[in-house]
Amino acid sequence: MPQEPRLTSLAHGGGCGCKLAPGVLSDVLSRMPVPGVFPDLLVGTETSDDAAVWRLSDDQALVATTDFFMPVVDDPTDFGRIAATNALSDVYAMGGRPIFALAIVGMPVGQLSPETIGAILAGGASVCAEAGIPVAGGHSIDSVEPIYGLVALGLVDPKRLKKNSGGQAEDVLILTKPIGVGVLSAAFKQEKLTAAGYAALIATTTQLNKVGPDLALNPHVHAMTDVTGFGLLGHALEMARGAGLTAEIEADAVPLIEGVLDLAREGVRTGASGRNWASYGASVDLPVSLPDWRRDLLTDPQTSGGLLIAVSPEGAAPALARARAAGFSARSIGRLVAGPPRVRVI
Repeated sequence: MPQEPRLTSLAHGGGCGCKLAPGVLSDVLSRMPVPGVFPDLLVGTETSDDAAVWRLSDDQALVATTDFFMPVVDDPTDFGRIAATNALSDVYAMGGRPIFALAIVGMPVGQLSPETIGAILAGGASVCAEAGIPVAGGHSIDSVEPIYGLVALGLVDPKRLKKNSGGQAEDVLILTKPIGVGVLSAAFKQEKLTAAGYAALIATTTQLNKVGPDLALNPHVHAMTDVTGFGLLGHALEMARGAGLTAEIEADAVPLIEGVLDLAREGVRTGASGRNWASYGASVDLPVSLPDWRRDLLTDPQTSGGLLIAVSPEGAAPALARARAAGFSARSIGRLVAGPPRVRVI
């Protein structure tokens, strides 16, 4: 086989930036038939939550999700690690613990060697091993663009289940990881990313959100979700709509991955950040003085982003301490307040 092309050159998008824009997805889902009544379906599609949850018994429920995308980096092992970390995050965001995964593989077999494809799968398997679970099977196809991800299954006590819709007025909003993955991935494609920037990209996107089940034990934590392709504002808006409240986000309090600020000021951004804003910008109030690059960061698609947590004021300090003890640079970035289901950036 001749020299292989860069993985990212084979894909029109990468990471969670491949997601359908929120407005397009909402339109597509609105055309689905109304489902029947299933009393044991604890979480379905109603609030755009992170995973489906099915009650097995009074003290056990199955968490099921799937996530896959095209490469955000060229190194096959790193691609596999990022995709697997991102897929498992949905289980953690519900307060669940993964039990096993199935691989989803679509590869252009005429352009990529078995060694490269094997390295992608090995990267994903290494993350599952870190999570303490097996990759127990999967499915593969010959695809025009490289695609990899997982079906992830987990278990949760229904009493510890954390939906994205459970927030309460005056809850503090905590974000466990800094944002800017989309900016870094765009800089990578434009060959503007430094070695330090690439290391920061890999470090954040391969950090498992394993602290989720521990945070779910805090009775003051009312809601959780992970911040991925719709950006911080998009996932905060889902949380606000589910709770029927306004989410206030302090722009200057939102943590950024090191190096992202300068790139954003230079105009490095993804097309997905603009599509995100076009989809939900009408439901977001911005300060007149907020520069466009700052808005682009708040809508920047995150691949394998952090957890966004709604916790009562008295539970905020313990939640922050628990996340930081687990190795996350968690920050308080705002709160939920009485008002229409919108996001207000202050």
